[in-house]
Amino acid sequence: MRESGARAAGGDVRRHNLALVLGEVVDAEPVSRATIAARTGLTRGTVSSLVEELLGAGLLDELAAARGGPGRPANPLQLNRSGPAGLGIEIEVDHVAACVVDLTGAVRATARAASDHRDAPPGVALARATELARAVRAEAGLDVAGVAVAVPGVVGTDGIVVRAPNLPRWSGADVGPLLDGLPVTTANEADLAALAELWFADGPPDALYVSGGVGVGAGIVLGGRLFRGAGGRAGELGHVVVDPDGPNCRCGGHGCLEQVAGRDALLRAGRTTDLDALPAHVLDAAARALGVALAGAVNLLDVPVVVLGGIYPRLGEALRAAVHDRLCERVVHRSDVQVRLSALGPGGALRAAAATVVRQRLLRP
Repeated sequence: MRESGARAAGGDVRRHNLALVLGEVVDAEPVSRATIAARTGLTRGTVSSLVEELLGAGLLDELAAARGGPGRPANPLQLNRSGPAGLGIEIEVDHVAACVVDLTGAVRATARAASDHRDAPPGVALARATELARAVRAEAGLDVAGVAVAVPGVVGTDGIVVRAPNLPRWSGADVGPLLDGLPVTTANEADLAALAELWFADGPPDALYVSGGVGVGAGIVLGGRLFRGAGGRAGELGHVVVDPDGPNCRCGGHGCLEQVAGRDALLRAGRTTDLDALPAHVLDAAARALGVALAGAVNLLDVPVVVLGGIYPRLGEALRAAVHDRLCERVVHRSDVQVRLSALGPGGALRAAAATVVRQRLLRP
């Protein structure tokens, strides 16, 4: 028993050291073995052994040595751009999308298709998403290590969709068995969009990310980590009541934020089918409602930055400035809360979904 325990402990140490070496490459590629040894405190022999294992697993790539310097030139290491890839799938109320990212998080292929899922069972959207997934995998030409699915609803810690008011037939859905053949994880799209802001746009370590679409969701980042709440239910900003006497919401409540600031509500109020044609009074009403909901969240969480994503960057500086003004009026403990427009566009959640697959591969080589 003692001997088998020693082997297990040794295996744990090796896995830890593999992740340590891989992390050094992620942080500073291209980097030499000698530099990795100096930074980690591991011996050069140990580093070389670990590097060989990572090369064999297809996670690292060894570059040609630079010529012209003194001494024996080193062969620098970088992540293998042809190594295991991540597949992301996004299910929205009115579309599906898929993308493949390589080990660096760079998008290698992406596709999007209109598809109405308001009253359809999960299989309809997932069948369409599977078609897109095949197309992007073929285009990328990489071996996919797993798939992550972004959905506009509450996802429990077990990956089951707990509730999705705008996709009522998705409640209780377990996406994994519907996408056979690859390891599958499922996550809330606003949470993933918040991670995209953190990973790909140098987002602040403490922020509230607001994802505007048919619904309105939020991702909370505290101390550089996603805060999901005890059961994965944090961030349901769209169902914060901003007008108790307001219109009915699909969640069963009245006067929810998304009934004023969601995409369908904005288009109805503006009597248009074009977000770019919304009149000023509609944008002002949306900003007031966002200000009410966001002020409560900022007062509770004490975050210094709010990032407006999804459809909101398309609505422009006028919306951002109006939301900022409302927060200045309502937030009691901060003299100024920064309000930013996301630079990632509507594809942030999709990219982050795919990136979660490769990040897990890098953390657990």
